[in-house]
Amino acid sequence: MMLRASVEAFGIEGDLRAVADRSVDPLLPGGSALLDVVDASLSGSDSAAARRAVIECLGGVALVDAAAVHANFEMMNRIADGTGIPVGKGARARNAGLIEALGLDEFDHG
Repeated sequence: MMLRASVEAFGIEGDLRAVADRSVDPLLPGGSALLDVVDASLSGSDSAAARRAVIECLGGVALVDAAAVHANFEMMNRIADGTGIPVGKGARARNAGLIEALGLDEFDHG
Protein backbone atom coordinates (compact mmCIF):
# COMPACT_ATOMS: atom_id res chain seq x y z
CA MET A 1 0.00 0.00 0.00
CA MET A 2 3.06 2.21 0.34
CA LEU A 3 3.56 2.15 -3.44
CA ARG A 4 0.07 3.52 -3.91
CA ALA A 5 0.83 6.31 -1.43
CA SER A 6 4.09 7.13 -3.23
CA VAL A 7 2.36 7.31 -6.61
CA GLU A 8 -0.24 9.67 -5.15
CA ALA A 9 2.33 11.78 -3.25
CA PHE A 10 4.46 12.37 -6.33
CA GLY A 11 1.49 12.92 -8.61
CA ILE A 12 2.53 10.27 -11.10
CA GLU A 13 0.37 7.73 -12.84
CA GLY A 14 0.78 4.07 -12.03
CA ASP A 15 -1.27 0.93 -12.37
CA LEU A 16 -0.76 -1.21 -9.29
CA ARG A 17 -2.62 -4.11 -10.89
CA ALA A 18 0.72 -4.85 -12.58
CA VAL A 19 2.00 -6.17 -9.24
CA ALA A 20 -0.43 -9.09 -9.45
CA ASP A 21 -0.96 -9.26 -13.23
CA ARG A 22 2.18 -8.94 -15.33
CA SER A 23 0.10 -8.42 -18.49
CA VAL A 24 -0.76 -4.96 -17.09
CA ASP A 25 1.65 -2.09 -17.81
CA PRO A 26 2.74 -0.57 -14.46
CA LEU A 27 2.94 2.86 -16.16
CA LEU A 28 6.04 3.70 -14.11
CA PRO A 29 9.51 4.46 -15.49
CA GLY A 30 11.36 1.16 -15.45
CA GLY A 31 8.36 -0.46 -13.76
CA SER A 32 8.46 -3.70 -15.72
CA ALA A 33 12.20 -4.06 -15.13
CA LEU A 34 11.70 -3.50 -11.40
CA LEU A 35 8.94 -6.10 -11.28
CA ASP A 36 11.25 -8.54 -13.09
CA VAL A 37 13.92 -8.06 -10.40
CA VAL A 38 11.40 -8.71 -7.63
CA ASP A 39 9.98 -11.75 -9.43
CA ALA A 40 13.49 -13.17 -9.93
CA SER A 41 14.34 -12.60 -6.29
CA LEU A 42 11.16 -14.19 -4.98
CA SER A 43 11.39 -17.19 -7.30
CA GLY A 44 15.07 -17.81 -6.55
CA SER A 45 15.91 -17.69 -10.24
CA ASP A 46 18.99 -16.05 -11.73
CA SER A 47 18.35 -12.32 -11.51
CA ALA A 48 21.48 -11.06 -13.34
CA ALA A 49 19.59 -10.17 -16.52
CA ALA A 50 16.82 -8.50 -14.51
CA ARG A 51 19.38 -6.44 -12.57
CA ARG A 52 21.10 -5.38 -15.80
CA ALA A 53 17.74 -4.26 -17.22
CA VAL A 54 17.11 -2.02 -14.21
CA ILE A 55 20.59 -0.51 -14.54
CA GLU A 56 19.99 0.15 -18.25
CA CYS A 57 16.56 1.72 -17.61
CA LEU A 58 17.14 3.60 -14.37
CA GLY A 59 20.82 3.40 -13.41
CA GLY A 60 22.80 1.65 -10.71
CA VAL A 61 21.62 3.87 -7.86
CA ALA A 62 18.01 2.97 -8.67
CA LEU A 63 18.90 -0.74 -8.53
CA VAL A 64 20.43 -0.30 -5.07
CA ASP A 65 17.39 1.69 -3.92
CA ALA A 66 15.01 -0.95 -5.32
CA ALA A 67 16.95 -3.74 -3.61
CA ALA A 68 16.81 -1.87 -0.30
CA VAL A 69 13.05 -1.30 -0.58
CA HIS A 70 12.46 -4.92 -1.53
CA ALA A 71 14.60 -6.15 1.37
CA ASN A 72 12.76 -3.88 3.79
CA PHE A 73 9.37 -5.21 2.69
CA GLU A 74 10.60 -8.78 3.00
CA MET A 75 11.85 -8.02 6.52
CA MET A 76 8.59 -6.37 7.58
CA ASN A 77 6.50 -9.23 6.17
CA ARG A 78 8.63 -11.88 7.89
CA ILE A 79 8.38 -10.07 11.23
CA ALA A 80 4.61 -9.67 10.85
CA ASP A 81 4.17 -13.31 9.83
CA GLY A 82 6.49 -14.58 12.55
CA THR A 83 4.73 -12.69 15.29
CA GLY A 84 1.24 -13.43 13.97
CA ILE A 85 0.26 -9.79 13.46
CA PRO A 86 -3.15 -9.82 11.77
CA VAL A 87 -4.20 -7.33 9.12
CA GLY A 88 -6.72 -5.17 10.90
CA LYS A 89 -10.28 -4.62 9.69
CA GLY A 90 -9.56 -0.90 9.32
CA ALA A 91 -6.61 -1.53 7.02
CA ARG A 92 -8.65 -3.97 4.96
CA ALA A 93 -11.50 -1.45 4.71
CA ARG A 94 -9.15 1.40 3.69
CA ASN A 95 -7.55 -0.76 1.05
CA ALA A 96 -10.66 -2.62 -0.16
CA GLY A 97 -10.43 -1.21 -3.68
CA LEU A 98 -6.79 -2.18 -4.08
CA ILE A 99 -7.37 -5.60 -2.52
CA GLU A 100 -10.14 -6.21 -5.04
CA ALA A 101 -8.14 -4.83 -8.00
CA LEU A 102 -5.17 -7.09 -7.19
CA GLY A 103 -7.35 -10.12 -6.45
CA LEU A 104 -5.83 -10.54 -3.00
CA ASP A 105 -8.97 -12.09 -1.54
CA GLU A 106 -8.09 -15.22 -3.52
CA PHE A 107 -5.32 -15.95 -0.99
CA ASP A 108 -5.88 -17.76 2.30
CA HIS A 109 -6.00 -15.15 5.07
CA GLY A 110 -6.60 -17.83 7.71
